[in-house]
Amino acid sequence: MTIVVILVVTGALLIGALWGLWGRIPASAEGFLIALAGGALLIAAVLELINPSIEKVPIGWALLSIVAGALSFTALDYLVKEQWGAGQGVGLLIAITLDGIPENLALGVSLIGTAPMTVAALSCSIFLSNLPEAAGGAKEMREGGQSRRSILLLWTGAALLLSLAALAGHWLLAGVDQAVLAYIRCFAAGAVVASLAIEVFPKAFRKDDYWAGLAAAIGLAVALLLHSLGGG
Repeated sequence: MTIVVILVVTGALLIGALWGLWGRIPASAEGFLIALAGGALLIAAVLELINPSIEKVPIGWALLSIVAGALSFTALDYLVKEQWGAGQGVGLLIAITLDGIPENLALGVSLIGTAPMTVAALSCSIFLSNLPEAAGGAKEMREGGQSRRSILLLWTGAALLLSLAALAGHWLLAGVDQAVLAYIRCFAAGAVVASLAIEVFPKAFRKDDYWAGLAAAIGLAVALLLHSLGGG
């Protein structure tokens, strides 16, 4: 199950990149999908990462871990865009990678002794998030003049890196104290929330205007359904 989940989640980056390079994506459809994915990932971060963690560690330290994750992502994203001058497509690629590393570490951790449907709720939410984001990022990179080959190589590298993060979370952290795993989950959740606020929801609104609000609610409902099926 570990390998299958990792392949599904990181494979979304490659499928999305291929879609963005060779498929046709109306701006409104892209925005709707991005908002839907963002809604799903937002509630999944709370239900699958934060909620289980605050039962194992003091609430104050859990909240600090969430804030630390958000601060880390925000600082790195600022450096990428404002200081290093990465374009929109490249910035989105780096953003997915930056929040994807702790996110996939947490996914790997969640595979340790967790019910299959609970894992499915988190992995499906990450899949829904990665697919349209990769499609939009690859499309913007192509419009910026990069070759399809170089774009595919970049997204393939990101997928491999995130796969390694998930494997590391599952295999290297299997014997780690539950409190440490809880802090990793909270840190990942903070990075996810920051990426949604900075990258995902603003882009969804630009592409699809007010329909993005409905899409986010639908995504949230889907993630809630998956969580309930997992016995949450």
